[in-house]
Amino acid sequence: MKRLIVLGASILLTISVQAQTEEELKEQQAPKKAEIAKLQGEVNSLQAQIDALPGWKYGAFGTIGGNFSKFNDWYSQRAPNVSSGNIGITGNAFANKLEEKYFWRNSLSVNLGWVKFDEEGEEEEGFQEATDVFNVSSLYGYKLTDKIAVSALGEYRTTILNNFNDPGYLDLGVGATWTPIPNLIVVVHPLNYNFVFSSGDSVFESSLGAKIVADYTRQIGKIAFKSNLSAFQSYESSDLSNFTWINSFGYKLWNQIGVGFEFGLRGNRQEAVNFANNNLLAVDPAATTFEVGDSAVDNKIQSYYLLGLTYAF
Repeated sequence: MKRLIVLGASILLTISVQAQTEEELKEQQAPKKAEIAKLQGEVNSLQAQIDALPGWKYGAFGTIGGNFSKFNDWYSQRAPNVSSGNIGITGNAFANKLEEKYFWRNSLSVNLGWVKFDEEGEEEEGFQEATDVFNVSSLYGYKLTDKIAVSALGEYRTTILNNFNDPGYLDLGVGATWTPIPNLIVVVHPLNYNFVFSSGDSVFESSLGAKIVADYTRQIGKIAFKSNLSAFQSYESSDLSNFTWINSFGYKLWNQIGVGFEFGLRGNRQEAVNFANNNLLAVDPAATTFEVGDSAVDNKIQSYYLLGLTYAF
């Protein structure tokens, strides 16, 4: 009994000493955390001042995602012998020149993806193109005030893995740019021509309309995100209008490496009708027109997402 009492007392004493030690260490840790937070705030403030200085500013970050699998004699699924995989790559880069009286903002966005699903006994197709997005833009503005500028924009969008420039979209327009806060840019160009390039007889048409672009880019500590909305409203017909909205997020884990997520939405009725022409004609010939009614093409919202590793330059 005496041994049990001594053993219990020893355990309680050990727990008490450990608790005291943990509390003491936490007390020592707290002011150091506060000091780190203060220093990080000063670093962020200095970085904001650096970003506001005139001259060229460059940056780039990207995401790589992928997975691969192979099943041999896995009888619980319909196809027991299958190899599959997908690879996705995104890249975002900018080169901005900011001066007291004018600015020149240039950006490049690329998203490429490949998928494969090969079943034993069937013809192997290997990796095929999936996501295919290429976008480059250049915005020049002359400042009337600190927040408002007259501006001109050129933006080009297409695919590069397949059907390059078929279709391709080139927007050229003039109007105004509003910068309410340093990280947000809103472009409104009521005079814009949307050139559409395509080969052969197709449903794609160029038209005059209004261009609206909203871009928000921000980095807070280890978190970086970018949201870009590019929309064209045709004056001729809503069937010729389109929009693309892409959101990118990145969290830095170690050095320049982290995890990233990108999500994109697009609405384009011309692309929907063209897809119907190429793929659904044998099923329903009437479903390849812009006409309103039961036979009209359903202009569904296009979307994609990618989750993977990121690298910031």
